[in-house]
Formats: sequence, C-alpha cells, structure tokens
Amino acid sequence: METPAWILVIFLSVALLIFLVVTTILCIKLIELTKDIRNVVMKGQDIADDVEGITRNVRNMTNVSGIIKTVLETFNIRVGEKKGKK
Repeated sequence: METPAWILVIFLSVALLIFLVVTTILCIKLIELTKDIRNVVMKGQDIADDVEGITRNVRNMTNVSGIIKTVLETFNIRVGEKKGKK
C-alpha cells in the first residue's frame, strides 16, 4: 500500500475508535439515566398512592361528618320543636 492509503486507513481507524468510545460512554450514561428516571417514576407513584389514600380518608371523614351533621341538625330541630311545645 502506498503512503496516502496508510494515512487514510489510520485516520479512519482513529475515527472509528473515537466513535466506539463515545458510543459506549453514551450508552452507559443512557442506562444510568433510565435507572434514575425509573426511581423518579416509582417515587411519583408512591406519592400518588399516598395522595389517593389521603383523599380516600378525607372523603370518608367528610361522609361521616356529613352524617353526624345531619343527625345533629335533625336532633336540634326535634329538641327545638319539643321546647316550643312545652
């Protein structure tokens, strides 16, 4: 082979080596990024589950307090009616 051909082969080999190293590094970083994203998604899911539980508890407390309020209002009306009759 002549000298220009060897220079071209060396240049392409170095370019390929650089490309492979950069590609390997980027793949490793991409894998780390997907792990981080997975952790963030899991934490977000945990937060959503907690909020759902809190909402369920508030809804249950609202239902119970609504029932108690209705019962107390009914009781107060009856007590008021009894006091009015006396």
